Amino acid sequence: MSFIQYQVDAFAERVFEGNPAAVVPMQAWPDDALLQSIAMENNLAATAYFVPSGEGYELRWFTPTVELDLCGHATLASAHVLYTELGCSADILRFFTRSGELQVRRLGVDQYVMDFPAVPTLSCPEPPGLARALGCEPSEVLVGEGYWLAVYAGETEIRSLQTNFALLSELDAYGIIVTAPGKQHDFVSRFFAPNMGVAEDPVTGSAHCRLATYWARRLGKTTLSARQVSPRGGDVGVELVGTRVRLAGRAALFMVGELRAVAQPQ
Repeated sequence: MSFIQYQVDAFAERVFEGNPAAVVPMQAWPDDALLQSIAMENNLAATAYFVPSGEGYELRWFTPTVELDLCGHATLASAHVLYTELGCSADILRFFTRSGELQVRRLGVDQYVMDFPAVPTLSCPEPPGLARALGCEPSEVLVGEGYWLAVYAGETEIRSLQTNFALLSELDAYGIIVTAPGKQHDFVSRFFAPNMGVAEDPVTGSAHCRLATYWARRLGKTTLSARQVSPRGGDVGVELVGTRVRLAGRAALFMVGELRAVAQPQ
């Protein structure tokens, strides 16, 4: 058994930027243990797998340790592979996922717009240990479906955070988003998910499903420019449309390889 694997830098203008994702097209689903083993071997924030299904594709995403309910950058990477490497010509790609149907439109050669669910955020008491783990006291904390959103005064604070990943992993959260107004963007952010096998994610589409609802409410507008200021970094176009979020970004193919003699794990 062998598969072709693509590695794509998502939310990137060129390679070595944005968030790298592995994409493995398949014709049928193998055992979940094999999917998780490949993702562990890749050791990227996400490995995406898709299988043809009706007028679209079933799509799943795995970190090195868990299967995800929603992943933006690996969805963008999958669309890029389908359009640029596998000859797809559909006006709209339809992906069937744990989070329902997700659609992706291609704009030009390498830009895509993804239609994702918006996630409301609600103010909450600051969780014990959060400020210590992040290295700086936030001005406000919100929660949105298992993710904490810590708000700071400005971009400089976000860039200079000295996080303690051991302490972060002790917190009862899928992931921790930190955010602030940007200098050249409406807002900036970073994202940490050590409990899902990702210390700091370079650019996180699913985080922007939550950031969109918060910043649209705070700034009084629904079209926003965003940048995730991780060491690699990447730009995300954000538009809140009712209960949905449109996320726009570019992608660049980095590598094509073959997974040879892949056996089902014992």
